[in-house]
Amino acid sequence: MQVSAAIKEWVVERNMQKGDRLPSEAEMMTRFGMAKGTIREAMRILEAQGLIETRTGPGGGSFVGEVTADRAKALLANYFYFNELSVADIYQLRRVLEPELAASLAGKLNEDQLDALEKVVAQYPEPAQTAEEERDQHVASLTFHRTLANFSDNALLAFVVSFMGRVLSDLTVYRQLYDPPNPELYRKGLAYQTELIAALREGRAEDARQIMAAHMQTAEALMQVQEARVLRKFFAE
Repeated sequence: MQVSAAIKEWVVERNMQKGDRLPSEAEMMTRFGMAKGTIREAMRILEAQGLIETRTGPGGGSFVGEVTADRAKALLANYFYFNELSVADIYQLRRVLEPELAASLAGKLNEDQLDALEKVVAQYPEPAQTAEEERDQHVASLTFHRTLANFSDNALLAFVVSFMGRVLSDLTVYRQLYDPPNPELYRKGLAYQTELIAALREGRAEDARQIMAAHMQTAEALMQVQEARVLRKFFAE
């Protein structure tokens, strides 16, 4: 693990970019003073993390890779899968970050971006009639927040907010928090998102902040009720 960290540090110090070729295995052995097996294991670790790409054939070798946001979120989600996150855990962060995200984007989104948000909302024009429809609507409504986050110029804020949406979406599905359908969650969520788009379009930053804050507070309360229902159902069975 120390060798893989040393190689990564070496790449960063040289400001190497995606696609840049790394030294050969023999050169790595000399540079880091390690045996072939140790260098190969370090490279396998870095490749599994997405930091290194290995190509075979003519012109092959090891190259600097790129960890995409989706890959990073997937790996991080696997970590939290075993940490028994609750709805309250997730919303503790959402209540802090998402109102600020909304305020920071008010008046700064172009028509294509606003249209993208409206298209997400258009996916759930009517309340769900079945648990399956509720699941799909809930996932789509969280896509709204992930889409909004991706419009931020702050890469860290965008990543964290988008990741929280992914975790809550996964949590909803594997804990079946969509069953039974929750018409109040649907109605209030749709209203908040519609009002938010209007505030974003008109550049009303403080209104956008307050709308999102109210949205988060209401959603958390209703999701906790849903979580409690599922737990009662589980224990009853």
